[in-house]
Amino acid sequence: MTTLAPQPPVRGDQLARFDVAGPRYTSYPTADRFVEAFDAAAYRRALQDRTGAGRAIGALGASAGTRAPLSVYVHIPFCESLCYYCACNKVITKHHERAAEYLDALEREIALHTAVLGAATSVSQLHFGGGSPTFLTDAELARLMAALRGGFRLLPDAELSIEVDPRTVTPERLQHLAALGFNRLSFGVQDFDPDVQKAVHRVQPYESVLALMASARRIGFQSINVDLIYGLPKQTPESFQRTLAQVRTLRPDRIALYAYAHLPERFKPQRRIVCADLPAPAHKIAMLAAAIDALGAEGYDYIGMDHFALRDDALAVAKRQGRLHRNFQGYSTQPDCDLLGLGVSAIGKVGASYSQNAKTLPEYYDALRNGVFPVVRGLALERDDLIRRAVIMAVMCQGRVDYESIDAAHLVRFADYFAPELERLRSLAEQGLVELEDDGLQVTPLGWYFVRAVAMVFDKPLQAERCRARFSRIV
Repeated sequence: MTTLAPQPPVRGDQLARFDVAGPRYTSYPTADRFVEAFDAAAYRRALQDRTGAGRAIGALGASAGTRAPLSVYVHIPFCESLCYYCACNKVITKHHERAAEYLDALEREIALHTAVLGAATSVSQLHFGGGSPTFLTDAELARLMAALRGGFRLLPDAELSIEVDPRTVTPERLQHLAALGFNRLSFGVQDFDPDVQKAVHRVQPYESVLALMASARRIGFQSINVDLIYGLPKQTPESFQRTLAQVRTLRPDRIALYAYAHLPERFKPQRRIVCADLPAPAHKIAMLAAAIDALGAEGYDYIGMDHFALRDDALAVAKRQGRLHRNFQGYSTQPDCDLLGLGVSAIGKVGASYSQNAKTLPEYYDALRNGVFPVVRGLALERDDLIRRAVIMAVMCQGRVDYESIDAAHLVRFADYFAPELERLRSLAEQGLVELEDDGLQVTPLGWYFVRAVAMVFDKPLQAERCRARFSRIV
């Protein structure tokens, strides 16, 4: 078992020092490295390899039934109104009838997977994201869950989670979600200050979220998450302290605290944000420092990468025990497993490959009407990618890399293979972020706040280039 020391206080000057752009490492290599040469045919071969259908196997060969359970992500792109900060792939519409065509396509995509993987492939984790999954009506959500249960075997103890827009749900709808099997909720809050909400075009009073949280607890959801964003227009350190105080009264099991990345050249909705309304960098850093202190005082452990959890939550327990994992949805208690991405723009991981679906509805629909997986790009990982992925995920999830385990798993000598990286780490060691030992490297309690900076050292393509503007900032 890995026992981590208590999180130390973090100073504003330390946050400022590491306020650089870098990947979030929900995968390695990162999604910007995907190529169009990895297409629908390559994805089908990856699925066939998972079942053994793509190669000859003997009597001891693995079958679909003995494979590790799958994780499944379903992307619902629709939203009724535009949030100006949003960088997600979404479709803004008040025409709910558009959902019917999308559900038709999802059912075709599920059927394509079932045809290759076989019926009743086990699933231990299911997540609905968006967009706004609760754009769908109760009947449409029931139809989609029926299709998923028809194509896969959702295990009795599976984690079934859904992102909830508080503006589109009622206590009755939450009860319906529970009846469908969902046991985890994530509420998109972002900020409770009325001026901030108006500035980002997302108005949802604290009182309505409070009532929904109370209903969710009465219904018995296993875990409730709240999303917050710091660095939004009109935010000040004082206003964000008030939001934090309100969130503490809600006492969610988990809190995701994201830094707003203002990239209007990439994300058109952000062009509606008045740059003069954005908080100064020093104020943004002050918000993060205050949040870390306030949440720690309220019994939340800092998991890493913007995530906090109450100390008895499964995520906090997994971190203390060295069992954290990371996938395209972020930190997870689930063992590393293949992930199927369903829906427009969804990203998946099967074996030593990544894939991404078409980003537009017409392209997504066209592929499925032709009976083809809607995959338009991806990546088949090479040996170096696999070695670096193992190291980066150990850094991001366990905060420790044991050289011997990497040597044994990948037939390398860590000290030789990563000699340049170990040299670069000396600077981070001098600043107290890592400890370099004879048998491994250890991220310090302070280093957890900047774990992306440690992981970036092992990102070979990133170290070879100068431009990182496409990534969000670490702080």
